[in-house]
Amino acid sequence: MASDIAARLNALNITLPEAPMPAANYVPFVRTGNLLFVSGQISAGPDGLITGKLGTDLSVEEGAAAARRCGLALLAQARAATGDLDKVKRVVKLVGFVNSAPDFTDQPKVVNGCSDLMVEVFGDAGRHARSAVSAGALPMGVAVEIEAIFEVE
Repeated sequence: MASDIAARLNALNITLPEAPMPAANYVPFVRTGNLLFVSGQISAGPDGLITGKLGTDLSVEEGAAAARRCGLALLAQARAATGDLDKVKRVVKLVGFVNSAPDFTDQPKVVNGCSDLMVEVFGDAGRHARSAVSAGALPMGVAVEIEAIFEVE
């Protein structure tokens, strides 16, 4: 029998990617007590990395789509860590980094792409504290990187 979250993902026509492997000397997630800390996930889609600077190369809508892809990777990591997304009790916090042109100020609208996904998947338990931060550059030129803290069973 499918889990509640797996059924919701299916109903939303969302397929999670495989949990990405770390790109350097760190682990993809750490669990301590009932908190799961997921390392920053970069914007990548089926065709590879989503790169560019918001405000010059990408629109807010394209940035939000990139942030949603980060969210899918965060969910994939949470599933890898817990074995089942039904073990996620709450999304506690997201921290989003947006590769921004100097005068770009819509970082919150970009990171909404990930925030909206969390609410779609977890309902009220997906509402979270959040930071949306401008970055002059991100690894490999990606548009967005987002990390998360989940409360788990």
